[in-house]
Amino acid sequence: MISIDPKDQSVQDNYKLLIGSIIPRPIAFVSTLSEEGVLNAAPFSFFNIVTADPPMIAVSVQRRNGEQKDTARNAISRGQFVAHIADELYIEAINETAANLPPNVSEVEVAGLKAIASTVIDVPGIAEAKIRMECVLEQALPLGGSEGSPSCDLLIGRVVHFHIDDALYEKGRIDAIGLRPVSRLAGNDYSKLGDIFTVVRPS
Repeated sequence: MISIDPKDQSVQDNYKLLIGSIIPRPIAFVSTLSEEGVLNAAPFSFFNIVTADPPMIAVSVQRRNGEQKDTARNAISRGQFVAHIADELYIEAINETAANLPPNVSEVEVAGLKAIASTVIDVPGIAEAKIRMECVLEQALPLGGSEGSPSCDLLIGRVVHFHIDDALYEKGRIDAIGLRPVSRLAGNDYSKLGDIFTVVRPS
């Protein structure tokens, strides 16, 4: 067993260990609206559930050279964002939105995706997604980094409206096979759902 102290290696080396170990990771495809009205969207695999009461999710948006990314800046400014679940049918388009584009360029338009109006919030969603969650920003926490310069912004969103494809929804449950979710591995690698097995939890 190799033993490593994270203080003895670079941030990039620690990053490689984290993304190679914590797999597969669900991907949140997050849309936000800039103050100028530009619809931005980007994928994030540092993403998960926070609580169900009320329903909350968390997305960690890594900063670039200490600067906030469009997603964090827009979500904090408007207090809203939409989180979509990545699936096989539009993962190529999602990948296109990961390009480093200027704030005044819409990744949604570049990737050829279709915007769709939200029900509760002002930020549009992405029509191609089988599941999308309209979120109000509950908290934004600058975390990590050194010398007073955070390395990420943890966005905690309260889900105020769910949108779920009819074919996936039955009696309050989601058809995982029909969703065909895509998860993130390390490097340029992704993963599909794969084999499903059941282990009954002890009482």
